[in-house]
Amino acid sequence: MSSLRLGNSLLSTTRRHLTTSRIIRPTILTKSSRLTRAAAVTFTPRYCSSSASSSGSNKDSSPSPSPSSHKDSAWRKMADDKQIPHYLKQDHDRVFDHNRAWATAQETRDPGYFAKLSEGQTPDYLWIGCSDSRIPAEQIAGLAPGEAFVHRNIANLVPNNDLNVMAVLEYAVRHLHVKHIVVCGHYGCGGVKAAMTAKDLGILNPWLRNIRDVYRLHEAELDTIEDETERYNRLVELNVVEQCRNVVKMAAVQQSYAENTYPIVHGWVFGFHDGLLKDLNVDFESMLAKIQKIYNLTD
Repeated sequence: MSSLRLGNSLLSTTRRHLTTSRIIRPTILTKSSRLTRAAAVTFTPRYCSSSASSSGSNKDSSPSPSPSSHKDSAWRKMADDKQIPHYLKQDHDRVFDHNRAWATAQETRDPGYFAKLSEGQTPDYLWIGCSDSRIPAEQIAGLAPGEAFVHRNIANLVPNNDLNVMAVLEYAVRHLHVKHIVVCGHYGCGGVKAAMTAKDLGILNPWLRNIRDVYRLHEAELDTIEDETERYNRLVELNVVEQCRNVVKMAAVQQSYAENTYPIVHGWVFGFHDGLLKDLNVDFESMLAKIQKIYNLTD
């Protein structure tokens, strides 16, 4: 796909998503969804402080309870009332209500949409992201079904001994012929935070060791950052860059680029505070050249 066609495709996709969101956003008020809606009201956060207290003018006000404490309290109340099984069933049914509404809207707007979708996939993007439930890859990037092949795991890692991510990369590059490989991390990553904690985390230890190794490699830079949050955010960024480097070490990536001049590898970070993606401007060609002094697999 040329850059012009890709740009037009992304613009068209974004418009379609905006239209879709207006169509399917309202909850379908069926009999089966009433308890779900009631439960949603129960879970509505009530911890938001007034503008005065949030600005720090009311110094005597007590700390607001966390969202999780309200949610836990709501679950305990439903458990006492023996409503949890009913809530879980309605929560399950709500997904299918929304699915039917989405499918109907898609077919109405674009007759034959699902027939075309079933013909196969030719995505331009491979997205390697974090499993965090707050980061839906296609939505934040304005991509439609069929435009991104997605793999997610804790802290968006690309370790060479993980057959899952290695298989995804191999298939995406050699068989789907993706043009872009995106490693996308996010600020506030629980996996990165856990790796910064000197604590035994059981089965998570070997996985988080990959992030701790990133810290070790960049220890001199990170230890000069006095603010803990800033150091944490910088480790998120450095972890993305190191995972991009792990992608570049793969034979499939090197050989495809030598033959086709694609895929290109990108490092991005998502921010919750504004919903924007930050491009870390990974210099793919320079990174590839340095990698191939030791990891050249093109011969």
